[in-house]
Amino acid sequence: LSLLLKATLLRLASGSYHPFYNGFYYNHIMNDKDDGQDKVDYFNGAKLVVETPQDPVYSYNGANVTLPCHYRYEPDLGPKRKIRIKWSKLRDDYTKEQDVMVAIGKTSMAFGDFKGRAHVRQATRTSSRHEASLVISDVRLKDDGKYRCEVIDGLEDESDVVDLRLQGIVFPYQPPRGQYRLNFHEAERVCQDQGAILANFNQLFQAWSEGLDWCNAGWLADGTVQYPIRLPRKPCGGVHLAPGIRSYGPRHRHLHRFDAFCFTSALKGEVFYLDRLSGMTLEEAKQSCQDAGAEIARVGQLYSAWKFLGLDRCNAGWLADGSVRYPIVTPRANCGPAEPGVRSFGFPSKGRFGAFCYRER
Repeated sequence: LSLLLKATLLRLASGSYHPFYNGFYYNHIMNDKDDGQDKVDYFNGAKLVVETPQDPVYSYNGANVTLPCHYRYEPDLGPKRKIRIKWSKLRDDYTKEQDVMVAIGKTSMAFGDFKGRAHVRQATRTSSRHEASLVISDVRLKDDGKYRCEVIDGLEDESDVVDLRLQGIVFPYQPPRGQYRLNFHEAERVCQDQGAILANFNQLFQAWSEGLDWCNAGWLADGTVQYPIRLPRKPCGGVHLAPGIRSYGPRHRHLHRFDAFCFTSALKGEVFYLDRLSGMTLEEAKQSCQDAGAEIARVGQLYSAWKFLGLDRCNAGWLADGSVRYPIVTPRANCGPAEPGVRSFGFPSKGRFGAFCYRER
């Protein structure tokens, strides 16, 4: 027993044992050194305070965005100390989804999809506040969500959360085979094929608040199945239920089959319409778009162009999935219902139409 006690005391005295662990291992590469020795101050007597904005930060696909985070000490400790800043992306229940990056002084490391796209903002100190903001470049659809800013000073560890929301549009999607044919993993793939991702609940709720009314249930990113109803009616949960998001709750991701709610954001390019006097088959439409230095548009690109670029065309055109659709911003005679929207002719097996093409800027 005495030998075990001596070994434990020697380990503590050696300085190689750090009594703080927050779920992330920091090795010697991530620690600045002074004369070959780590300098770690585990307690300084001051309270560490981390502050982030209460309101969501809005951005869009392809943009650069800054997620603000600042920290300070009470009382103020003067010049900036050697601290660790760690950013993580969270699930909706605030459990960690993935590490984004960690920074110690001027040394930083980003992880996974954030490599080359994320860094901690270096800014001049203002009053008693220090900068710990995260900058994400070339924002992607799946970047939408909650982020934890964690500041670690020895034994002191404080954090707060920033909500990043992408400006975008939710659209329901059925494959050519018809209604309720997709398990969860197939729903993920069809959204990706259309230049989108599975929507999350916040995105579906926002779409509902902007007028989306759809009576078919669809998968969301968390594995639940839901659908938005603005006008209650018998086939859609009954006339006595209030408007809102109807939920089937979590479903088996392999066995159960529904439609999909996809989410896409602003485009980096443009969608334009091509036509011939006699129309085109799907294959001719694909070739015509290639001849124009473009590719045939996907469903998500058409919805985005309608929502954010005001694309309004009362002529039906082929899309990459074999569907025929057209976008209406200003409803008028002979152009479908009295509300704006993307109209669909389904997946015709034959017929000649124009083509919607997409070209990067």
